[in-house]
Amino acid sequence: MHDTQSGNPFTFKDTLPVAPLKILAMNGCQQIGKEVDQYIVQFRRNDTEELIKRKEIGLEFHGYDRDTYLVSASCPRFGSGEAKGVINESIRGTDLFIITDITNHSLTYKVNGFENHMSPDDHFQDLKRLISVAIANAHRVNVVMPFLYEGRQHKRSGRESLDSAMALQELVDLGVSDIITFDAHDPRIQNAIPLHGFDNYTPPYQFIKAIFNRDRHLTIDKDHLIIISPDEGAMSRAVYFANNLGVDMGMFYKRRDYSRVVNGKNPIVAHEYLGSSLDGKTVIIIDDMIASGESMLETARELKEQKAGKIIICCTFGLFTEGLERFDEFHRREFFDYVVTTNLTYRTPELLSRPWYIEANMSKFMAAIINTLNHDVSTADITDPTVRMQRLIQRYNAEAQSEFEQLTLSL
Repeated sequence: MHDTQSGNPFTFKDTLPVAPLKILAMNGCQQIGKEVDQYIVQFRRNDTEELIKRKEIGLEFHGYDRDTYLVSASCPRFGSGEAKGVINESIRGTDLFIITDITNHSLTYKVNGFENHMSPDDHFQDLKRLISVAIANAHRVNVVMPFLYEGRQHKRSGRESLDSAMALQELVDLGVSDIITFDAHDPRIQNAIPLHGFDNYTPPYQFIKAIFNRDRHLTIDKDHLIIISPDEGAMSRAVYFANNLGVDMGMFYKRRDYSRVVNGKNPIVAHEYLGSSLDGKTVIIIDDMIASGESMLETARELKEQKAGKIIICCTFGLFTEGLERFDEFHRREFFDYVVTTNLTYRTPELLSRPWYIEANMSKFMAAIINTLNHDVSTADITDPTVRMQRLIQRYNAEAQSEFEQLTLSL
């Protein structure tokens, strides 16, 4: 098997899918569903063309090379707010991948004439409805849930529900074969279903690629760049980034007031920095999500007070639950330069129009994952980004050196 993200035309030589592939992109994530579908169509046409070119036996598998793998489905609602799942075509004997975005709050439905916005609970219920339609006839049903439902409620610190664990158990009880998620808040949540498939993927390669495409003047060394973890929970992400880039890392820890609870959490009293000097350095802050953004913005402010230079914020999920106004203000006051998030969750048109926002596109990566899992082979070649990151960094440094030499000659 070759690396499907590197552009190699031939992906699978000796393996056939476990069953014909079908992709069901639920309401609210059709855009990424279409992009994933187009990439898989491209992958498989390259496979077929390469086999023909080599004069080898073609892929004798019905439905391998198709114009689309997308399935039409919906979850219409009654006036009472109740709903049902409907799949509009046969999925008998297929390997079905259902893609859902439980954070998409832009969708609405009517309850007794009143308009309700879809909550994560609503999306999860619709997911279960569609699984219940498919499970009896599909060969296998897999769920692609980039933002893990209730992923932040992964451990108990009092008399609390363990919602994420219960949700995972509910999905496998329905018959789901594999659950695919991205940058889980705590990957140890997979312990809730130890005998079932749970795959957690991360986007460091896509982050670096997006940053390099935006910024052609970074110096990648210990004297000019540092990776920062905004809290202890993001340490492993920051360590991985720093090691690949060959730079130092630092971290903040949050001092909280444990005598009070505000909006379900203990308020942060202060952010304390631990690490080497930031004077004039470019800083990349890495974390799994921006919710309200309060913690991230305070971290950026503290970094500026430590005399940091350029500040880049990278988060897998950009939820921006408190709106964009504070980010606009902090950008205007030059507390940060730009924010990078993925396209794995819903982003408002207002966010996409902001000059400080950059997208790290995950569609090709997700397509490679689905295509590989459908062939029932190891995903190791596509899920370990280290080699690709090193090549990207080397190419970036070589291009930067070439540009410097050309500028020197012109002077």
